[in-house]
Amino acid sequence: MGKFRVGIIGYGWVAGAHIEAINALPEAEVNAVVSARPLDGAELSARHGSEIRVYSRVKEMLANPEIDVVSICSYPNDHARQAVTAARAGKHLIIEKPLALSWKDCRKVEAAVKEAGVKTCICFECRFSSQFQTTSAVIRKGLLGEIHYGEVDYYHGIGPWYGQYRWNTRTDMGGSSLLSAGCHAMDALLLCMGDEVETVSSYATQSKAKAFQPYEYPTSSVTLLRYADGRIGKVASVIDCHQPYYFHTHLVGSKGSLLDNRLHSNELGGLDQTRWSALSMKMLDSGDVSDHPYQSQFAAFFAALKKGKQMALTGLSDALATHRVIFAADRSATVGRPIPVASMK
Repeated sequence: MGKFRVGIIGYGWVAGAHIEAINALPEAEVNAVVSARPLDGAELSARHGSEIRVYSRVKEMLANPEIDVVSICSYPNDHARQAVTAARAGKHLIIEKPLALSWKDCRKVEAAVKEAGVKTCICFECRFSSQFQTTSAVIRKGLLGEIHYGEVDYYHGIGPWYGQYRWNTRTDMGGSSLLSAGCHAMDALLLCMGDEVETVSSYATQSKAKAFQPYEYPTSSVTLLRYADGRIGKVASVIDCHQPYYFHTHLVGSKGSLLDNRLHSNELGGLDQTRWSALSMKMLDSGDVSDHPYQSQFAAFFAALKKGKQMALTGLSDALATHRVIFAADRSATVGRPIPVASMK
């Protein structure tokens, strides 16, 4: 078969990164863009190196039988509705995070995808980063033993200097600190420790800095997770900080620990047990979408799609598990008590 033909919904900052990553792959090509803004198809085609037709309405693009895959790069409050419509049109889906701004809407996407039988790729692309590919390998090889405590924290000041800020400040678009950006940290913790979370307790607050006052929701949160087997975890989501981007990771196991890019393991003989050993992996150190590992993620998606299979790691089922914990955490912060994850139905 030839290349998969991809249509992009929304033409903003993240869409440019999607197009660049997709057009760099031999299996796929972007051939359509939907935008509310007037765009020149010839100019877009020249810029991105593929023949791109511009549409002003989503339904018009979805009616094109030559479009195989739709990449949803619109505002978060549009994701669920557009995903449901695209699935019903028989299009495979790439969906930017968050999947939706409510658990109810997540379930609507799940139902539409199941009914249509389409394949999915949800943009929790940090799972494909050098940092978490290496971290996952360390865990699989048993160098940490059984992890009984883990913390993954997201620090990224999303203020007026950042493009996302202009709409991210609104509850009906940003949602919460976790939904807005810290979802990557929650997803990474669940990647490392599993998603069998029994109960979450979350607390939220907000900076007094003038730059963050327009936010309609608390911009810093910390969530404690208790697993069904007694293990515990912690996720901080801080989008109102004045500091460099930092994706903190600390995993503690029965045979060793991992701290960011440093390892200590009793399973490796000959190491100086009084020091950390450095791992040569590229750290997640930027919120810029041009630095995100979309190309690796999309390569895995299209490779699986070519075989008629659902991709591993960032398919809809994985994303739903992460979102379920996130919505339970946000509910806990709102009501001020622990929330059983199973209560999210």
